Amino acid sequence: MATLLCIDTATGKAQVSAWRDGSVLQALYNDAQKDHAAFLQPALQQLAKEAGMGMKDIDAVAVNAGPGSYTGLRVGMASAKGLCYALRIPLITLNGLELLTASLKTQLTDIRATDLFCPMIDARRMEVFTAVYDAEMKTILEPCALVLDENSFKEHCENQRTFFFGNGSGKFKNIISHPNACFEDIEILPAAMGAMAADRFEKNQFADLSYSEPFYIKEFQAFVSK
Repeated sequence: MATLLCIDTATGKAQVSAWRDGSVLQALYNDAQKDHAAFLQPALQQLAKEAGMGMKDIDAVAVNAGPGSYTGLRVGMASAKGLCYALRIPLITLNGLELLTASLKTQLTDIRATDLFCPMIDARRMEVFTAVYDAEMKTILEPCALVLDENSFKEHCENQRTFFFGNGSGKFKNIISHPNACFEDIEILPAAMGAMAADRFEKNQFADLSYSEPFYIKEFQAFVSK
């Protein structure tokens, strides 16, 4: 089985993990979003040491390509691409909304065929990066940036149970009152990221190393104080 290095610096909690033979070898985390860049390189060295592997043992690097923090996405992508160039190994890019959904599904014990899954990543104020997937991970609503209001996802909740989760779901919980709206507290799990990366590796679904970019969804906007 392949040994995969997984990098996620897309949101407030960064993580690096190593995956081999269907399980996570080791994982390290950082909760200070402003320090993700400083955390990443020392963490990769510590991870290799604690997992008992050398960089030459890595068969591919997987990275959470977004959506998420503009700076965080660039940090993760640059590091992942740099390692792939140096080690001459493939790059695997993963969608953070899909990763959140896969993470939640591993924690639920009563998934119904009609269930819908709506991950939400905070995009400031009442805006989130979001999508909707069914129980088979088929896309019902393509990833997008959405400003939430009391009518958001009304049609999705009408006839089926809909799960809302991720670090942007809390503000939606305060404005929706529908019996089919279920809220769960979940972050991207190393096991879910490793499993998804391993599936892409087995299928040779690699990203173009030269042209891969973060999945921003919306363009970066800089705010200048007057």
